[in-house]
Amino acid sequence: MPQFLVQTAWLIPCYPLIGMLLSTIWFPAITRRTGPRPAGYVNALTTLIALIHGVLACAAVLHQPAQYIDVPWLQVAGLNLTLPLEISALTLGATVLVNGLNFLAQIYAIGYLEMDWGWGRFYAMLALFEAGMCSLVLCNSLFFSYIILEILTLGTYLLVGLWLNQSLVVTGARDAFLTKRVGDLFLLMGVLAIYPLAGTWDYNELAQWAQTAQIDPKLAALVGLALLAGPMGKCAQFPLHLWLDEAMEGPLPSTILRNSVVVATGAWVLVKLEPVLALSPVVMNGAIAIGLVTAIGGTLIAIAQIDVKRALSYLVSAYMGIVFIAVGAQQTEAALYIVLTHALAMATLVASSGSIVLNNITQDLTQLGGLWKKRPITGLSFIAGALTLDCATPLRHLLDHAEAGGRSVGKSSAFGGGVVIH
Repeated sequence: MPQFLVQTAWLIPCYPLIGMLLSTIWFPAITRRTGPRPAGYVNALTTLIALIHGVLACAAVLHQPAQYIDVPWLQVAGLNLTLPLEISALTLGATVLVNGLNFLAQIYAIGYLEMDWGWGRFYAMLALFEAGMCSLVLCNSLFFSYIILEILTLGTYLLVGLWLNQSLVVTGARDAFLTKRVGDLFLLMGVLAIYPLAGTWDYNELAQWAQTAQIDPKLAALVGLALLAGPMGKCAQFPLHLWLDEAMEGPLPSTILRNSVVVATGAWVLVKLEPVLALSPVVMNGAIAIGLVTAIGGTLIAIAQIDVKRALSYLVSAYMGIVFIAVGAQQTEAALYIVLTHALAMATLVASSGSIVLNNITQDLTQLGGLWKKRPITGLSFIAGALTLDCATPLRHLLDHAEAGGRSVGKSSAFGGGVVIH
């Protein structure tokens, strides 16, 4: 039974897709008869099934070598596009994180959007996010990762613009979409440019090629910078950071997912591409510089913000900047550690701020005092999230690995090695 769950781990992204398709049944004619709630319950159920499958499969592969499954997709005119999947404790653990946070966000939304009638669209978009992120962490191909990132960009546009009758919401969705497209365009250039050089898009094969690659330093720098631009946009790094601020116009339950794990999709691809980026010192120094500017700038802007949601959004950019610094310093294990702790803590902070916003007439931080006396449970959860986000924790972890000498986890140990299943 455990081995069967591991071999069918590719079904994990399919469960939320089923929930998304079922949500489309609740169009206005049916919603007027049944109400919008069934759409949310169906999606929560499919997410729970995906979560249980991921937990059981992750327990089965714990301390075991990674398994690789090749799924043929397109073979025509000499072009062979095969979807490689990596089934390991790391990837399955990432699906557990995504599904767990999405399940909690869906339960949270049941109360937060109680009077909203757009449940079908909202929960369908949450399911799209969940399916996309689970597919991304299981996917072991740069080409298919790019396709999934594009789907997530579309999902961001649709989810931020959920309340399409409000002009600020429509403007925020449009600006977020166009800003992310800048990074996506350069990422596409890098994806297409790396294939003639390496002859593959498989992450493991790219890592092996990078160990012995002899290419022109200028070419390596150009390709590396193009590949770096995609994660910059996804992780809201300077100067592509403003889309996350604009996305705050969307429903707050979706912000829980976006600020915790959606922004981390770029960080995941960045960690996977670290061996290729390391071919050029210019790219690695650029990653450190971008991360440093965003970390410092995002923190200063967050301090100056008076809107509670926007203060948290700039804090997200700052933490993703620390991830860029870790990758630039070739400390990929520290980067993954930061992504994990940030996701859990930021989800707690956003959910706590949502409780505050829902029960007050303002989001102005200068007018929100006395939280501890009036809402002690919310205050406790906010303190828990803030303590977890203590900046000294990830920086200390990064410095510890740097002092130990050498790289933390390269592609061969973090993602490579295992059993191939065709």
